[in-house]
Amino acid sequence: MDDIFRYIDDHLNDSIAQLMELCKLPSVSAQNIMIEETAEHVSGLLRDLGFEARVLPKPALSGAEGPAGHPVVYAEQRGLSSRTLLFYDHYDVQPPEPLELWSSPPFQPTLRDGKLYGRGVSDNKGNIAARLAALRAWKSVRGELPCVVKFCIEGDEEIGSPQMEEFVEGRRELLAADACVWEGGGVTWEGVPQVTLGVKGLLYLELESNTVNRDAHSSYGTVLPNAAWRLAWALGSIKGPDERVLIEGFYDAVRPATAEERAAVEAMPAEEAETLKSYGVEGALTGVRGVEYRLRHLFEPTATIDGLTSGYEGEGPKTVLPARAMAKMDFRLVPDQDPEDIFAKLRRHLDSHGFSDITLRLLSGERPARTPVSDPFVQVVRRAVVDTYGQEPLIVPTMAGTGPLYPFVNTLGLPTADIGIGYPEAHIHAPDENIRVEDFRNGTKAIAALLGRFAV
Repeated sequence: MDDIFRYIDDHLNDSIAQLMELCKLPSVSAQNIMIEETAEHVSGLLRDLGFEARVLPKPALSGAEGPAGHPVVYAEQRGLSSRTLLFYDHYDVQPPEPLELWSSPPFQPTLRDGKLYGRGVSDNKGNIAARLAALRAWKSVRGELPCVVKFCIEGDEEIGSPQMEEFVEGRRELLAADACVWEGGGVTWEGVPQVTLGVKGLLYLELESNTVNRDAHSSYGTVLPNAAWRLAWALGSIKGPDERVLIEGFYDAVRPATAEERAAVEAMPAEEAETLKSYGVEGALTGVRGVEYRLRHLFEPTATIDGLTSGYEGEGPKTVLPARAMAKMDFRLVPDQDPEDIFAKLRRHLDSHGFSDITLRLLSGERPARTPVSDPFVQVVRRAVVDTYGQEPLIVPTMAGTGPLYPFVNTLGLPTADIGIGYPEAHIHAPDENIRVEDFRNGTKAIAALLGRFAV
């Protein structure tokens, strides 16, 4: 691999420049900005590398009546071996707000002090660019790819990947492969590379309380129901101060960690001190530390209030009794919890606790998935990482976040692993998102090494 690694080093500036051009496109899926243009741009980058690339539509959200999802870029190129490696990525990004907290404009990527700043440089356009750089190195040095390579790059990941299960189900033959490399990955606080094998699921919803037909003078708090209090009491019934979710049956389908998964977590370093310090807190919820901290973070589901709004929230006083209150919530789910089942249980919970007046709206749902630690593909990825970093990676059974992994693992039956260019202070989803150029270099080499090992 020395010749390919040398090519990656020699052309690193070109690869970073290509990433910067990609990150100038503000492809914010939540706001439906520059989606088609970015899909065409990504498709063009793949065609420049000799791929047959197409921009494919997603199914409508609710049959023929709903709007279609954002398009998926599909690409394929033959290689020396018939073995097929599928890459999943996404070209959409999170909204950049609050803009005032950025050190430089989010869609004007900026290099300073060995880091590249800009929305999408890590999540996920940086990984797209690194993978293209690895493929370019193979073709330039060896003349062809070592195996068949496919790409599935969607534009909806940051809004919950609606209809991705339907898209994959309808394109089984097109997406058929032997294994899949997922969108992210990176290194720990200490710079140790990680191979991640799963994701949590997600249930995202809104709760709304409507009590009176208009906001009232707050003196009527004696006789009129307050929507904000109703919603606060309803939310308070969902989770207790001990952090346990109180919905009946919420934990029934939770699959415990296997012995192999637990052993992998026990081998991970204790990095909670760095994480807690980064967020400015002294201790973790429930006081967990060490192995128990990691087990809780990776294998337990969550219930999170993401946002609250009601009444008057402007500057200065306004004594008002709110007629409406709304909250956004997400539940991070673990195998074998199902978002639709949890949604139904939440509805029953609210009804049985006297909150049948609270309206629920399901916004998105994704099912959790994991690749077994013992899968042979995991060892192929591990060896490629050692080729690059000169040290053993940490095997992480699942990330704490969510992505549309389920249809790739369960529908297509693919072993799937994350390796990439990230690091803990990348500020993904936050102002000053960034990558370290050295991590980009190493992440590119890891993909190049994986291509070579996978083809054998």
